[in-house]
Amino acid sequence: MKEHHKQTISKLVNEMKNDSRYLALIIGGSIAKGRELENSDVDVIVIATEEEFKRRQETKEFHYFRTDLSDYPDGYIDGSVVDINFLHEIAERGNEPSRAAFIGAFIAFSKIPELENVISKIREYQHSEQEQKIQSFYAHLEAMRCGIPEAEKRNDKYLLMWATNELVMYGGRMILAHNKILYPYHKWFMWELRNAKEKPDNLIEIIDTLLEKPSSEHSEQFCKAILDFRDWEKPPEGWVSRFREESEWHWRKGSAPIKDQ
Repeated sequence: MKEHHKQTISKLVNEMKNDSRYLALIIGGSIAKGRELENSDVDVIVIATEEEFKRRQETKEFHYFRTDLSDYPDGYIDGSVVDINFLHEIAERGNEPSRAAFIGAFIAFSKIPELENVISKIREYQHSEQEQKIQSFYAHLEAMRCGIPEAEKRNDKYLLMWATNELVMYGGRMILAHNKILYPYHKWFMWELRNAKEKPDNLIEIIDTLLEKPSSEHSEQFCKAILDFRDWEKPPEGWVSRFREESEWHWRKGSAPIKDQ
């Protein structure tokens, strides 16, 4: 961690320790993961008391933002204010991006005895979901595989770029799930994919080629790399039915699209 980041965190901790509205401060983001730049912001999760969080719920004040405690160029503190119940909910039923946000995160200060245990539970990969998710990602990969030649036929650049990015995302998520790596959302997706231990040879180079020059030829090269990597779990009802249910009908279950889970 950079010294100026340490100083910013120290100032915030000293302030919050004496503020009865707050119970804990968690540091996340690139600083916690060891990926920070000189001018990276300090990502925080502030745990408020039940009373303070209730007040903030009424006013929708969930964003925590400060510039006054950072004395380095472009420095600021940015994050969210939640309560401990929010963390328990993530541990119980949070999606992968919500869980991945706690990978590497550390407690700067806490008045909550069980906080470390809650965070540890949040970070756990949900093994019980692995097979179903791989089946779903496979279904969406096959759908996007069909979408790219359709886009070429129509000379539709928007459709081509969308289907290409979706194809990479679903194929990549198959690899992350195989490695039991939580999906960190788009910002850190390629980072995690590069560092996955088990993946097809030259996968990143194949992805770069596909993204630079979207085409049926390059998409087939990517799909072959993914599909030949191992004997994947496939949806028993067929990929078309799984895709339709999760892309067009997910609202019927009141659930988020599979790519956000």
